[in-house]
Amino acid sequence: MKIIILAGGGGTRLFPLSRTCFPKQFMKIGDEQSLLAQTVMRFVPVAKASDVVIVTNQEYLHYVKAELAACGMEKAHIILEPVGRNTAPAIALAASYCIDKLGAGEEEVMFVTPSDHIIRQNDLFIQAVGQAEEMAKLNHIVTFGIKPDKPETGYGYIEAGEVCGCGFAVRSFKEKPDEATAEKYLAAGSYYWNSGMFGITMGQIMRELRTHQPEIYQLAAASYADTLAQFEVMPNISIDYAVAEKSDKVVTIPLLAYWNDIGSWDAIYDVLDKDKNGNAVKGDCIPLDCTNTLMLGRSRLIAGIGLEDLLVVETDDVIVVAKKGESQKVKNLVNELKDRGRPEADEHTTLYRPWGSTSVLGEGPGYKMKQVKVNPGQGLSLQMHYHRSEHWIVTSGTAQVTLGDEVKMVHENESVFIPMSTKHRLENPGRIPLEIIEVQNGKYLEEDDIVRCAPPLSRGEWREKKRVIK
Repeated sequence: MKIIILAGGGGTRLFPLSRTCFPKQFMKIGDEQSLLAQTVMRFVPVAKASDVVIVTNQEYLHYVKAELAACGMEKAHIILEPVGRNTAPAIALAASYCIDKLGAGEEEVMFVTPSDHIIRQNDLFIQAVGQAEEMAKLNHIVTFGIKPDKPETGYGYIEAGEVCGCGFAVRSFKEKPDEATAEKYLAAGSYYWNSGMFGITMGQIMRELRTHQPEIYQLAAASYADTLAQFEVMPNISIDYAVAEKSDKVVTIPLLAYWNDIGSWDAIYDVLDKDKNGNAVKGDCIPLDCTNTLMLGRSRLIAGIGLEDLLVVETDDVIVVAKKGESQKVKNLVNELKDRGRPEADEHTTLYRPWGSTSVLGEGPGYKMKQVKVNPGQGLSLQMHYHRSEHWIVTSGTAQVTLGDEVKMVHENESVFIPMSTKHRLENPGRIPLEIIEVQNGKYLEEDDIVRCAPPLSRGEWREKKRVIK
């Protein structure tokens, strides 16, 4: 069985923590592991790392690699979507990869899962995965349904019909309902939340695509290289619309394990531990006479007095305050920010790169101050700027600085000045992280004033360079 993990979504419903540059699958929520790492490790009882395929995009490649390394699953496969598409093209691309590159046969099952859900009671989950594999081998499309315990309007629903094996035949899929409709679904007892997970054989997914989405099938049935090359012309459509809602072979297995897609701050409140007053508190927060309130702080003290049924989420550049039950509207806030051209809609003040990270500490007319962290053995590209100079102050580690034709070492409490229009490169030759404070000065300080003269060094180039220096 191949495990297909979809990790390319940009996610806005958990703004301001989740943003386009750092979506929720890489966040750590009430756990030491990110949601992606938790998803990967969930399947260890039934799959080797080499049977795991993660579908993401180029912007998130270094995040995915870091998470796989952190959980010892470096041998998992990574597929990079050339452009953002919905789940049907992503799954078709994954099937093509498994068949063409991994030698998967028509009878082998692919189990597809999002990368950003919380699932507990993993023994029950693995039991359901085994049931899904067996049902899929009978040429069913097997979905996992979650028995609703409230009239949730943020999920799609599955209407279950007659018993079919260890599950139920699916009568219909329902869009996210309004509250009155959700109440009816809850009362009927035959509706389940659609978890977004399903199992199907390689042969069956291709047959379903050929029947219901011939445009996708023609591209996916080619070699993986050809499928990848034509990926951007595939329809931007979900697997539910493309296949599941049209097929008569769909069954749903009720998932008995705890499941939460944490698609809103209300859902985050539900999964976090509460104090005696029902408050979920993370970070440097003081709730005085508060009840049933989420307070999540990251960079400063958050004090609440007399709050009730509120959601308060803080980052170093944004504070969001909402009533409980209203957090589905956060995506409307993000759209408003985008309409206003606000960078907060997409970016944190801290941006993670393959070599490390940068954090904006302060800015004003003619200056910007950043903290730059470079991982051991990593470096930035050789570059120059036409409109700004830079001062670098080393606060931790040792920097190897290329400045024009000169290469010099800069140690803690030392600094170097980078004039305008001078080629320069920052590298960390040491064994501990390099941290510098960078002060930019000039009339134009945007990132598009970076002229890249050479890319960062590869691992092999680094080893050769260190050998020569020695």
